[in-house]
Amino acid sequence: MIRAFGPTEFLFLLEGARWTILLSLVAFAGGGVGGLILALLRISPSPWLRMPAQVFIRLIQGTPLLMQLFLVFFGLGMVFNIDPWVAAALALGLNASAFLGDIWRGCIEAVPTGQSESANALGLGYVDRMRFIVLPQAMKLAYAPTVGFAVQIVKSTSLAAIIGFTEVTRAGQIINNATFQPFLVFGIVALIYFALCWPLTLLSDHLERRAARPLTR
Repeated sequence: MIRAFGPTEFLFLLEGARWTILLSLVAFAGGGVGGLILALLRISPSPWLRMPAQVFIRLIQGTPLLMQLFLVFFGLGMVFNIDPWVAAALALGLNASAFLGDIWRGCIEAVPTGQSESANALGLGYVDRMRFIVLPQAMKLAYAPTVGFAVQIVKSTSLAAIIGFTEVTRAGQIINNATFQPFLVFGIVALIYFALCWPLTLLSDHLERRAARPLTR
């Protein structure tokens, strides 16, 4: 039976948006931890640490996120009883870790080598050199691209609808199947994504301009 789009349907879309936000936060947190580990492995002097990290990053970046969702959900589902929420969070977290690892590796390598040489001259070990000298400077360079990538994470959560996770895109599909008003329903879904991503885009642009300001003086 076809029903009209009303307040109940709109609230259902907002409930889906809540799950979109939660999935984005979990994926970003997991990707942040994994990305930092990968970035540090990529700059390690040991090839035994660099190569596995590089292979993982190239593998994740070279395959579609949709395939990664399928592999996690259906592949692990053959061994474990995995929930769509867990599968989506794991796949998005692994995907984010590969991209954040590459972003942060580039920011670390952008820190002038003279900083590390000065730290060596002061007798600082590798851990203290990274903790007190290199990483704090790399973080300032990483703010803008990291926030920019957060926008991609929010939009990528829409693929979780394929495995049955009810975020805002899946909620839109459900409401559309009941109301048969695709332009209205998915127009609202698009506006919800815009409302989530636009502030992050503005923040990324602001951070990028602030990071470039000393270079233009």
